[in-house]
Amino acid sequence: MSRTLYFAYPGDLQTRTGGYGYDRRVAGAFGALNWDVQLVALGKGFPMEPDFAEAEKALAAIPEGSLVVIDGLAFGVLDEWADRNASRLRLYALVHHPLALETGLTTDLRDALTVSERKALSCTRGVIVTSNVTARELVARYGVAREDIVVALPGTDPVSLATGTCNPPCILSVGSLTRRKGHDVLIAALTALRELPWTCRIVGNKHFDPIVTGGLAEQIRKADLAERIVLVGEVEDPRAEFAHADIFALASRYEGYGMVFAEALAHGLPIVGCAAGAVPEVVPEAAGILVSPDDPKQLAMALRRLLTEPETLSAMADAAAIAGAALPSWRDTAATISTFLERKG
Repeated sequence: MSRTLYFAYPGDLQTRTGGYGYDRRVAGAFGALNWDVQLVALGKGFPMEPDFAEAEKALAAIPEGSLVVIDGLAFGVLDEWADRNASRLRLYALVHHPLALETGLTTDLRDALTVSERKALSCTRGVIVTSNVTARELVARYGVAREDIVVALPGTDPVSLATGTCNPPCILSVGSLTRRKGHDVLIAALTALRELPWTCRIVGNKHFDPIVTGGLAEQIRKADLAERIVLVGEVEDPRAEFAHADIFALASRYEGYGMVFAEALAHGLPIVGCAAGAVPEVVPEAAGILVSPDDPKQLAMALRRLLTEPETLSAMADAAAIAGAALPSWRDTAATISTFLERKG
């Protein structure tokens, strides 16, 4: 079998999100496994306002019979193209989480995305997913056969354990400022804990959803917490943020995996989050406290425990470090996908 792989992606591959980070790292790790990876840019606007003509022009240049992996952010709405090209190319999809599970969609849009992604996935030879939760979703709701799915957990890099600040404790949250990440829930929880000493740094792109970003800034202003909660914005390398944190907290309403939770474990940070999507599969019970999504009261109670019980904080930090050390590397992730592609052909 040819060792050339065409990897097609929407938007800017250098975008600082977990999904794009996964794409970058896997594409890079494939080179060490003797694959020739050819990157194919599909253009902006996916999945809601794509330029289909630009994307199809880029895909048309791929030679017949080639092995093509397409990121699900684009592939889920390329159903018509996939139907026309399923016999010309060996198509695979990389699904971080189904498009219809994004937070804030109308019922009609959610239904339309489910139909288009189901059709697109039916045209593939196989599907790569980043968690067992997503694998189960594709089997149950999208009709993909389990033997046609491979779970390739995101890798992590070796890092030093966080040293923390402890005076006052620093709560770190990392995630783009979008509704799905639940930063509004975290801010509401922290508002209920204003009598305790803490600071909070929310790191993430402010430009994906300016309305959400503006709402978070106003929420902080109204709570009179601007001195304690900082919307940091996007950073080139968040390792320094993790290194100086004491607690990691993210109130995501859904995660197809949640790479930042794995990063927090690798840094030995105790975690407060929500039992949504794949998060319970990533965060061991001993390493964090997971509560129901959209429940600021429960989130505040969990944060209060870590802020007021030093022995619990320390025990969960130790458990996080142990779990983080057992996480796969990016080479492991790429090797899992490589074996799947070789088997499926």
